[in-house]
Amino acid sequence: MSDLFEHAVKKEDLKKELTSHHQNFLSLLQSIPLKNATTSFNQKWSAAQQLDHIVRSVSPVRLAFSLPSFVLKLVFGSANRPSRNQDELVAKYKTKLAAGGKASKRFIPPKKTASTTELSNELHRLVNSLCKKIDSFSEGQLDQLILPHPLLGKLTLREMLYFTIYHVQHHQLQVEKNTPSL
Repeated sequence: MSDLFEHAVKKEDLKKELTSHHQNFLSLLQSIPLKNATTSFNQKWSAAQQLDHIVRSVSPVRLAFSLPSFVLKLVFGSANRPSRNQDELVAKYKTKLAAGGKASKRFIPPKKTASTTELSNELHRLVNSLCKKIDSFSEGQLDQLILPHPLLGKLTLREMLYFTIYHVQHHQLQVEKNTPSL
């Protein structure tokens, strides 16, 4: 069984990656003047909408990690395959996006979002809480328990964390490409 985890990113590193990439995203948003942060450019979501979307995306992940492992197993089942590595998961996500995949309704931010300060504080709180919740799962459970993803289907907990890390990077890139004065 130890070979299974040989190439997996360990919990401590996952927590560091979650924290640092979300903090980078928040730092970028803080550098954008409010007028630009709330204005949509290039027919893309505004920076504030990107932030709202990330909050909407991290929230259910944190909630799932708050549940006891037996509840996750009862509700969603167990993996019937090994976890993909981070590169494989990202490649699958990019393929789904290239095929026209979009955020489902519950993850689409409204045109007028809450205050970026409130959303930033909420995202910071969610990520910190998620990192604490990760500790209640063993390395093995991260590869055994699954969660549904609206675009990618069933993902192991580890894959969901890989996705959450990449997802904020993806949206940071969107902000960088589509916000003037960056």
